[in-house]
Amino acid sequence: MVRFVEIVAVVLVAITMALTLAHALELPGKLRLDREQYFAVQTIYYPGFTIGGGAEILGILVLALLLYLTPFGGARFLWTLSALALLVAVHGIYWVFTHPVNNFWVRDVELSGLGSTFFSAFAPKTEPGDWKSLRDVWEYSHVARAALAMLSLIAITIAVTSAHAPGEPGSG
Repeated sequence: MVRFVEIVAVVLVAITMALTLAHALELPGKLRLDREQYFAVQTIYYPGFTIGGGAEILGILVLALLLYLTPFGGARFLWTLSALALLVAVHGIYWVFTHPVNNFWVRDVELSGLGSTFFSAFAPKTEPGDWKSLRDVWEYSHVARAALAMLSLIAITIAVTSAHAPGEPGSG
């Protein structure tokens, strides 16, 4: 069972890293877009990346489960803890920096069901500043998220490829 949880954890962290890295790699091209082009491009991300974002939350939950299943202390525990902390930071950056800007990008987009509920959550009460400032917050928050997600993937990969102590779950 532990080996299965380890594999699921790696896959979920890898999905999170892939999605954030995709946004980060778009940065050079998107900085060249004018306002109209940028706004047109922004709407293509929903609902695909929203659905993919579920992997991020599941990744946090599975990493927490794996941490619980890993004996306290030792390298495997610390690497798993690091992977979890980094993925929580990735998620925190989303809610503090990215999500408020998402509210602005989709304010004139017709969303239905869960998408409407999700993107209206924590909507700012006031009109945000100029679009380039918002663009920079959105784009660079994804660069930060990608870097931390990559570190989380490295940490969990080190944890799951480290030798299990004799008698430890997953050792045989």
